[in-house]
Amino acid sequence: MRVLLDPRGPATPGGLVTASELADLYAFPHGRRWVRTNFVTTLDGSGVGADGRSGSINTPADNRVFALQRDLCDAVLVGSGTARAEGYERVTPTPRRPDPPTLAVVSGGGRVPQGLRQPTDGRGAGVLVTCAAAGPRALDRAREELGADAVLVAGDERVDLPTALDALAERGLRHVLCEGGPTLLAAALAAGVVDELALSVVPVVVGGDGTRITRGASLGGPDGIRLVPRLLVEEEGTLMGLWRVSHR
Repeated sequence: MRVLLDPRGPATPGGLVTASELADLYAFPHGRRWVRTNFVTTLDGSGVGADGRSGSINTPADNRVFALQRDLCDAVLVGSGTARAEGYERVTPTPRRPDPPTLAVVSGGGRVPQGLRQPTDGRGAGVLVTCAAAGPRALDRAREELGADAVLVAGDERVDLPTALDALAERGLRHVLCEGGPTLLAAALAAGVVDELALSVVPVVVGGDGTRITRGASLGGPDGIRLVPRLLVEEEGTLMGLWRVSHR
Protein backbone atom coordinates (compact mmCIF):
# COMPACT_ATOMS: atom_id res chain seq x y z
CA MET A 1 0.00 0.00 0.00
CA ARG A 2 1.40 3.42 -0.92
CA VAL A 3 0.75 6.89 0.43
CA LEU A 4 -0.55 9.53 -1.97
CA LEU A 5 -1.28 12.29 0.55
CA ASP A 6 -0.23 12.78 4.16
CA PRO A 7 -0.24 16.51 5.03
CA ARG A 8 0.89 15.77 8.59
CA GLY A 9 3.94 13.71 7.53
CA PRO A 10 6.18 11.82 7.95
CA ALA A 11 5.02 9.51 5.13
CA THR A 12 6.55 10.29 1.76
CA PRO A 13 4.06 10.64 -1.12
CA GLY A 14 4.37 7.57 -3.34
CA GLY A 15 6.19 5.61 -0.66
CA LEU A 16 5.12 2.18 0.55
CA VAL A 17 3.94 1.81 4.15
CA THR A 18 4.25 -1.13 6.51
CA ALA A 19 1.32 -2.49 8.51
CA SER A 20 2.46 -0.65 11.65
CA GLU A 21 2.90 2.60 9.71
CA LEU A 22 -0.60 2.22 8.28
CA ALA A 23 -1.95 1.75 11.80
CA ASP A 24 -0.25 4.99 12.84
CA LEU A 25 -1.80 6.82 9.87
CA TYR A 26 -5.30 5.61 10.81
CA ALA A 27 -4.92 6.00 14.59
CA PHE A 28 -7.67 7.87 16.43
CA PRO A 29 -6.70 11.10 18.22
CA HIS A 30 -5.81 10.65 21.88
CA GLY A 31 -7.63 12.20 24.78
CA ARG A 32 -11.01 13.11 23.31
CA ARG A 33 -14.21 11.64 21.92
CA TRP A 34 -13.90 11.04 18.19
CA VAL A 35 -16.45 9.79 15.67
CA ARG A 36 -15.18 8.44 12.38
CA THR A 37 -17.49 7.05 9.74
CA ASN A 38 -16.31 4.32 7.39
CA PHE A 39 -17.88 3.79 3.96
CA VAL A 40 -17.08 2.35 0.55
CA THR A 41 -18.30 3.57 -2.83
CA THR A 42 -17.84 2.70 -6.49
CA LEU A 43 -16.52 5.13 -9.08
CA ASP A 44 -20.09 5.80 -10.21
CA GLY A 45 -21.19 6.66 -6.69
CA SER A 46 -22.96 3.52 -5.52
CA GLY A 47 -22.54 2.47 -1.91
CA VAL A 48 -23.69 -1.08 -2.68
CA GLY A 49 -23.29 -3.73 -5.34
CA ALA A 50 -25.98 -5.39 -7.44
CA ASP A 51 -27.07 -7.45 -4.42
CA GLY A 52 -27.83 -4.31 -2.40
CA ARG A 53 -24.97 -4.89 0.04
CA SER A 54 -21.78 -2.91 0.53
CA GLY A 55 -19.84 -6.12 1.11
CA SER A 56 -20.08 -7.04 -2.56
CA ILE A 57 -18.02 -4.02 -3.64
CA ASN A 58 -15.26 -4.39 -1.06
CA THR A 59 -11.72 -5.09 -2.27
CA PRO A 60 -8.87 -6.82 -0.38
CA ALA A 61 -7.21 -3.45 0.32
CA ASP A 62 -10.46 -1.92 1.55
CA ASN A 63 -11.12 -4.96 3.74
CA ARG A 64 -7.66 -4.64 5.29
CA VAL A 65 -8.20 -0.99 6.19
CA PHE A 66 -11.72 -1.83 7.41
CA ALA A 67 -10.34 -4.49 9.76
CA LEU A 68 -7.57 -2.17 10.94
CA GLN A 69 -10.02 0.56 11.89
CA ARG A 70 -12.10 -1.92 13.87
CA ASP A 71 -8.96 -2.89 15.75
CA LEU A 72 -8.32 0.77 16.56
CA CYS A 73 -11.81 1.83 17.70
CA ASP A 74 -13.68 1.34 20.98
CA ALA A 75 -17.13 0.84 19.45
CA VAL A 76 -18.69 0.08 16.07
CA LEU A 77 -21.88 2.08 15.54
CA VAL A 78 -24.40 0.86 12.95
CA GLY A 79 -28.07 1.36 12.12
CA SER A 80 -30.43 -1.56 12.68
CA GLY A 81 -31.41 -1.75 8.99
CA THR A 82 -27.79 -2.09 7.92
CA ALA A 83 -27.13 -4.55 10.74
CA ARG A 84 -29.88 -6.80 9.38
CA ALA A 85 -29.06 -6.33 5.68
CA GLU A 86 -25.32 -6.89 6.10
CA GLY A 87 -25.63 -9.67 8.68
CA TYR A 88 -23.79 -7.83 11.45
CA GLU A 89 -22.62 -9.85 14.44
CA ARG A 90 -20.73 -8.97 17.59
CA VAL A 91 -17.09 -8.29 16.77
CA THR A 92 -14.65 -11.18 17.00
CA PRO A 93 -11.14 -10.94 18.53
CA THR A 94 -8.07 -10.48 16.36
CA PRO A 95 -4.34 -10.88 17.10
CA ARG A 96 -4.06 -7.09 17.31
CA ARG A 97 -7.25 -6.71 19.31
CA PRO A 98 -8.00 -9.63 21.69
CA ASP A 99 -10.60 -7.44 23.45
CA PRO A 100 -12.98 -6.65 20.55
CA PRO A 101 -14.83 -3.33 20.27
CA THR A 102 -18.46 -3.04 21.34
CA LEU A 103 -21.14 -3.31 18.65
CA ALA A 104 -23.68 -0.51 19.18
CA VAL A 105 -26.83 -0.81 17.04
CA VAL A 106 -29.12 2.21 16.60
CA SER A 107 -32.82 1.32 16.45
CA GLY A 108 -35.50 3.94 16.96
CA GLY A 109 -38.11 1.20 17.30
CA GLY A 110 -36.12 -0.72 19.89
CA ARG A 111 -35.87 -3.90 17.79
CA VAL A 112 -32.96 -6.16 18.71
CA PRO A 113 -31.20 -7.51 15.58
CA GLN A 114 -30.13 -11.14 15.52
CA GLY A 115 -26.46 -10.18 15.64
CA LEU A 116 -26.87 -8.76 19.15
CA ARG A 117 -28.74 -11.82 20.42
CA GLN A 118 -25.92 -14.28 19.81
CA PRO A 119 -23.88 -15.62 22.76
CA THR A 120 -20.74 -13.66 23.52
CA ASP A 121 -18.27 -16.58 23.13
CA GLY A 122 -15.29 -14.25 23.32
CA ARG A 123 -16.85 -11.67 21.02
CA GLY A 124 -17.21 -8.01 21.91
CA ALA A 125 -20.07 -6.58 23.92
CA GLY A 126 -23.33 -5.46 22.31
CA VAL A 127 -25.42 -2.37 23.02
CA LEU A 128 -28.82 -1.33 21.63
CA VAL A 129 -29.16 2.44 21.23
CA THR A 130 -32.80 3.50 21.10
CA CYS A 131 -35.22 6.19 22.27
CA ALA A 132 -38.26 6.55 24.52
CA ALA A 133 -40.63 6.48 21.53
CA ALA A 134 -39.86 2.78 21.10
CA GLY A 135 -42.33 2.27 23.91
CA PRO A 136 -42.27 0.36 27.22
CA ARG A 137 -43.07 -3.02 25.64
CA ALA A 138 -40.19 -2.89 23.14
CA LEU A 139 -37.78 -1.53 25.74
CA ASP A 140 -38.71 -4.22 28.27
CA ARG A 141 -38.28 -6.92 25.61
CA ALA A 142 -34.88 -5.54 24.64
CA ARG A 143 -33.75 -5.46 28.27
CA GLU A 144 -34.88 -9.06 28.75
CA GLU A 145 -32.94 -10.18 25.68
CA LEU A 146 -29.76 -8.15 26.25
CA GLY A 147 -29.73 -7.09 29.89
CA ALA A 148 -30.65 -3.67 31.27
CA ASP A 149 -27.12 -2.26 30.94
CA ALA A 150 -27.03 -3.12 27.24
CA VAL A 151 -30.03 -0.93 26.34
CA LEU A 152 -29.19 2.75 26.03
CA VAL A 153 -32.18 5.12 25.76
CA ALA A 154 -31.15 8.45 24.24
CA GLY A 155 -33.82 10.92 23.17
CA ASP A 156 -37.61 11.02 23.24
CA GLU A 157 -39.16 10.97 19.75
CA ARG A 158 -36.00 9.82 17.95
CA VAL A 159 -32.52 8.71 18.87
CA ASP A 160 -30.48 11.71 20.03
CA LEU A 161 -27.04 10.92 18.65
CA PRO A 162 -25.07 13.52 20.68
CA THR A 163 -26.64 12.16 23.88
CA ALA A 164 -25.99 8.57 22.80
CA LEU A 165 -22.35 9.27 22.00
CA ASP A 166 -21.86 11.05 25.31
CA ALA A 167 -23.31 8.01 27.07
CA LEU A 168 -20.99 5.67 25.15
CA ALA A 169 -18.02 7.89 26.05
CA GLU A 170 -18.98 7.66 29.72
CA ARG A 171 -18.64 3.90 29.36
CA GLY A 172 -15.12 4.37 28.02
CA LEU A 173 -16.17 4.03 24.38
CA ARG A 174 -14.67 7.29 23.15
CA HIS A 175 -13.41 6.29 19.72
CA VAL A 176 -16.46 5.35 17.64
CA LEU A 177 -16.42 3.93 14.11
CA CYS A 178 -19.78 4.49 12.42
CA GLU A 179 -20.28 1.98 9.59
CA GLY A 180 -23.66 3.09 8.33
CA GLY A 181 -25.92 2.88 6.72
CA PRO A 182 -26.65 5.94 4.59
CA THR A 183 -29.53 7.14 6.78
CA LEU A 184 -27.45 6.97 9.96
CA LEU A 185 -24.53 8.75 8.30
CA ALA A 186 -26.81 11.55 7.13
CA ALA A 187 -28.33 11.86 10.60
CA ALA A 188 -24.90 11.92 12.24
CA LEU A 189 -23.65 14.61 9.85
CA ALA A 190 -26.81 16.66 10.39
CA ALA A 191 -26.36 16.37 14.17
CA GLY A 192 -22.78 17.62 13.88
CA VAL A 193 -21.25 14.61 15.64
CA VAL A 194 -19.02 13.32 12.82
CA ASP A 195 -15.38 14.34 13.13
CA GLU A 196 -13.94 12.41 10.22
CA LEU A 197 -15.00 10.37 7.20
CA ALA A 198 -13.02 7.30 6.14
CA LEU A 199 -13.93 6.53 2.54
CA SER A 200 -12.79 3.83 0.14
CA VAL A 201 -13.34 4.32 -3.59
CA VAL A 202 -13.16 1.03 -5.46
CA PRO A 203 -12.18 0.89 -9.16
CA VAL A 204 -15.48 -0.41 -10.51
CA VAL A 205 -18.77 0.92 -11.88
CA VAL A 206 -22.00 -0.98 -11.20
CA GLY A 207 -24.80 1.14 -12.67
CA GLY A 208 -28.29 0.56 -11.31
CA ASP A 209 -29.98 2.59 -8.60
CA GLY A 210 -27.77 1.75 -5.65
CA THR A 211 -27.87 4.20 -2.76
CA ARG A 212 -25.13 6.72 -2.11
CA ILE A 213 -23.30 6.78 1.20
CA THR A 214 -25.83 9.34 2.53
CA ARG A 215 -29.60 9.25 2.18
CA GLY A 216 -32.22 11.81 3.15
CA ALA A 217 -32.55 15.58 3.13
CA SER A 218 -29.84 17.93 1.91
CA LEU A 219 -27.05 18.54 4.40
CA GLY A 220 -25.35 21.75 5.47
CA GLY A 221 -27.45 24.24 3.52
CA PRO A 222 -26.67 25.41 -0.03
CA ASP A 223 -22.93 24.79 0.34
CA GLY A 224 -23.23 21.32 1.87
CA ILE A 225 -20.81 20.13 4.55
CA ARG A 226 -17.16 20.82 3.78
CA LEU A 227 -14.43 18.27 4.46
CA VAL A 228 -10.66 18.61 4.38
CA PRO A 229 -8.48 15.72 3.09
CA ARG A 230 -6.12 14.35 5.75
CA LEU A 231 -4.86 11.08 4.27
CA LEU A 232 -4.98 9.21 0.98
CA VAL A 233 -3.50 5.77 0.32
CA GLU A 234 -3.82 3.42 -2.67
CA GLU A 235 -3.45 -0.24 -3.51
CA GLU A 236 -4.34 -1.95 -6.79
CA GLY A 237 -6.62 0.90 -7.80
CA THR A 238 -8.55 1.19 -4.53
CA LEU A 239 -8.27 4.68 -3.05
CA MET A 240 -8.71 4.96 0.72
CA GLY A 241 -8.58 8.13 2.73
CA LEU A 242 -9.58 10.23 5.70
CA TRP A 243 -11.45 13.53 5.38
CA ARG A 244 -11.81 15.84 8.39
CA VAL A 245 -15.24 17.43 8.77
CA SER A 246 -15.04 21.23 8.81
CA HIS A 247 -17.19 22.37 11.74
CA ARG A 248 -17.93 26.03 11.03
